[in-house]
Amino acid sequence: MKIIAFLRCGLLAGAAVACAAPGHVLQHLPSAVNAHRLPPLEPTVEMGALNNTDGTSHDDLLRLFQNEIYRNVAEPTSMTSLGSALLQVPEAEVKRTGRALQIIQLVTMLTPSLLGLPLETYQTTLTAKVQIRDLQGKVLGEYEGHGQAKVQVAMYYGYSQRHAPGLSDALALRMALAQIRQQLDTAATRLRPLLLAAGPVATTIQPAPQAAATDLR
Repeated sequence: MKIIAFLRCGLLAGAAVACAAPGHVLQHLPSAVNAHRLPPLEPTVEMGALNNTDGTSHDDLLRLFQNEIYRNVAEPTSMTSLGSALLQVPEAEVKRTGRALQIIQLVTMLTPSLLGLPLETYQTTLTAKVQIRDLQGKVLGEYEGHGQAKVQVAMYYGYSQRHAPGLSDALALRMALAQIRQQLDTAATRLRPLLLAAGPVATTIQPAPQAAATDLR
């Protein structure tokens, strides 16, 4: 059994070297700037159902949402944010298929994989919601999108078992956010005046106490 486990680890490690890297997919998000952009917003996220998966961390989710808001939805944040955009993932399901074929892969020394057959497949299906809030925390609108993605663990054209789960989640999120982006473009004519009217939170600056006058007479 130890020999089989050793061979399995060695073969999977070799396969991982030959897999594609996901960086180009995640780092080069498609630019699809809305025609009607919102005032500067602060992106925040809640993991929700993604807490039950192993593919996405809070930081991963936040970076993805920040890219979406800063690039496509809101104006650049060179000025004070006039509200926030909260991303929630209330539903998420990840399925793994083809794991039974790994036994055949192991027995045949990964010959099927060397010929281009996948080791297994990760499939993510999720629902994402985005709330637009003013700086007082009032919800001005909520928008929903659905996404699904399938990522294969395979040599040459697929991805490693390390990267496939997170990539599957990210691609499904991008699909859901693309649907939400269109809704925000339509709603921008209503949301923009509301965000501008609420304005930034006023900061009250107390005047510095005046020094007591000294009688020099």
